[in-house]
Amino acid sequence: MELYPARRVRHASAAAAVPAQPAPAAGLPLTPALQRAAMVPQPWGPLSPFRRRHAAPAPGGDAAEDPAVAGKWQHAGNLRRLTLLSLMLLQTALATMSMARVLPYQGEQPLEMVALALFALLFCWVSAGFWTALAGFLVLWRGGDSFAVSSRNAREGTIDMAARTAMVMPVCNEDVARVMAGLRATYESIRQAGTLGHFDFFILSDSNDADICAAELAAWEHLCREVDGFGRIFYRRRRRRVKRKSGNLDDFCRRWGSAFRYMIVLDADSIMSGDCVSTLVRMMEAHPGAGIIQTAPRAIGRETLYARVQQFSGAVYGPLFTAGLHYWQLGESHYWGHNAIIRLAPFMAHCALAPLPGRGALSGDILSHDFVEAALMRRAGWAVWIAYDLEGSYEELPPNLLDELKRDRRWCHGNLMNFRLLAARGMHAVHRTVFVTGAMAYLSAPLWFLFLLLSTVLLAQHTLVEPQYFTEPRQLFPIWPQWHPGRALALFSATATLLFLPKLLAVLLVCASGAKQYGGSMKVVASMLLEWLFSMLLAPVRMLFHSRFVLAALLGWRQGWKSPPREDAQTGWGEALRHHGWQALLGAAWGGLVAWLNPAFLPWLLPITGALVLAPLLSVWSSRVMPGRRAMQAGLFLIPEEVTPPAELVAAFASSDGGKDRKDVLPGFIDAVRDPAINALACAAARPHPVLPPVTRAARARLFARALEAGPEDLSDTDRLTLLDDPLLLARLHQELVRRRHTGLGPLVQ
Repeated sequence: MELYPARRVRHASAAAAVPAQPAPAAGLPLTPALQRAAMVPQPWGPLSPFRRRHAAPAPGGDAAEDPAVAGKWQHAGNLRRLTLLSLMLLQTALATMSMARVLPYQGEQPLEMVALALFALLFCWVSAGFWTALAGFLVLWRGGDSFAVSSRNAREGTIDMAARTAMVMPVCNEDVARVMAGLRATYESIRQAGTLGHFDFFILSDSNDADICAAELAAWEHLCREVDGFGRIFYRRRRRRVKRKSGNLDDFCRRWGSAFRYMIVLDADSIMSGDCVSTLVRMMEAHPGAGIIQTAPRAIGRETLYARVQQFSGAVYGPLFTAGLHYWQLGESHYWGHNAIIRLAPFMAHCALAPLPGRGALSGDILSHDFVEAALMRRAGWAVWIAYDLEGSYEELPPNLLDELKRDRRWCHGNLMNFRLLAARGMHAVHRTVFVTGAMAYLSAPLWFLFLLLSTVLLAQHTLVEPQYFTEPRQLFPIWPQWHPGRALALFSATATLLFLPKLLAVLLVCASGAKQYGGSMKVVASMLLEWLFSMLLAPVRMLFHSRFVLAALLGWRQGWKSPPREDAQTGWGEALRHHGWQALLGAAWGGLVAWLNPAFLPWLLPITGALVLAPLLSVWSSRVMPGRRAMQAGLFLIPEEVTPPAELVAAFASSDGGKDRKDVLPGFIDAVRDPAINALACAAARPHPVLPPVTRAARARLFARALEAGPEDLSDTDRLTLLDDPLLLARLHQELVRRRHTGLGPLVQ
């Protein structure tokens, strides 16, 4: 029995005259009945800190905080953050003083002052990561945090029948087989957990490829038939694709959000276990002041060497950092846009995103919506938590370095846009810090590059320019420039310790809890050392790319916003040389310059220049599947999901592999014209417009004639989408095909 009336598929009558098998579209619940509600973005107002007094007051808090914990975690969080800030500043001050003693003039010359300022910023950034990982290690070592949102009492009990939850999956031109496989695995896992009655599933498509749109419809219908999901799994494709993913979610909220208490957002590659999903709902019920609870997704499913290294890194080191973020942030945590549960009423009331005011590349529609939505939720008084210890949440990573960098370019632009909200009215201090750290994740690259260039300039100055012994008027004693290799080595060792120690602590935790799921203690240690070497070689490559991304975002260079690949794509030599060739030349020239200036300093720069020279080779080799499989056979970079795969992952990959085998027969646009079942389904999914302006009617009449004359396979993708969105025209085209076949006029589609 349906819990609310569904909007059933209509317009199949347009194809009823076709002498073919009965149209399966008739009567299928494509979407539920509309329950419209408002979701209105509030203007940001002036974003300059000097004009904040003119801004309207921030929305008041309306969260129903649990009286038992009200005020306790906020006080603890303030103390913890004060401690973190003190540790970072003290550590940075000591390191900067040590750096000053390394420089020839002890930081008293202008160039050295600039170098010290850059060093202080970068070291403070490294220090923040170190103390976050150390806090996470202490939390995991002692078995948890007393303020954790995923306490035991929140994991047990029944779910109120009124606590209805929408599982929403926004997609855009994705691998249809992979999307449906992940959704099916999640659906069946929830059913096995016995909580399926609390959930409805929504595939929210923004696809604009006609073949993919037709395949999505057919795959949705097939999935519903396979799992008996009609009336519980719904499909909607937007025609007005505004504001990308956030606009897609807003569209869902305005149409059906009021029918649900919660929403769990999935990515196209997300898989979640039934226990994980049910536990998220119980957590929300147990914490009435929580607005968002974010899981820590585990990366799975890739076979390239690059992805396997990243999966190992996420599985071993990731828990330290997520537990550390929870420790410092508590209820003012991150939201990463997927694999998280959201309380819909405050989300709809407070989290609609207005475009950023102004002109230029850093204005307009917000690209990285998740951080901003979390900040708005907290501004309204609702807490945002990370369930760092909740298992059963999975995602996939890009298969190679170049695909990861394409994603990073989008994230870089989005995070730099979010940095403008640092002065937005009413934001919590922690989320202002989140905006800063999001921007610093990419701004640190050009800062590091400038620091290295400045160090090279200082070396050239020391080598080529005669030293100045008297730098001030009436100076009695000369200043002797001195290099201190011993102090430089000590400072380098201390910095390397901050970067390497968290990885060592993570491996210690793995070995203490039993390393069999990672291949054994020796394999874990070997994998850690190889991963450390791999990361060290890739760091300079990422530095140059991220520096370009920052420059592109600031200058407004155009960039695409495409979905990442959902399969193991490998990098060819031509592509590698196009993207890394200039880096190799720069590394060779840079290393040659330093060797000419002073060969004694080349070993200090060799990890940078050598890595740049090797960048094309490393990019190609790490993108290959065979080295990844050989590493797996050797027991390297193993993760628990490979040693003992969860049932939902086994089901998803089995279904996805089957879909890949059927890719050549997956229905597309031509099938929507030729096949009566798919034609009826496509006609049913579109909304008819019987009354059109004369100009539009004339244009579509010409399109119909062109499709008849040349065949629909010769139409452009824009024209194909126009046909898919016009059920009357699409049905007429199918009827004409059948008529020509029956009258012997020849096939319309080959």
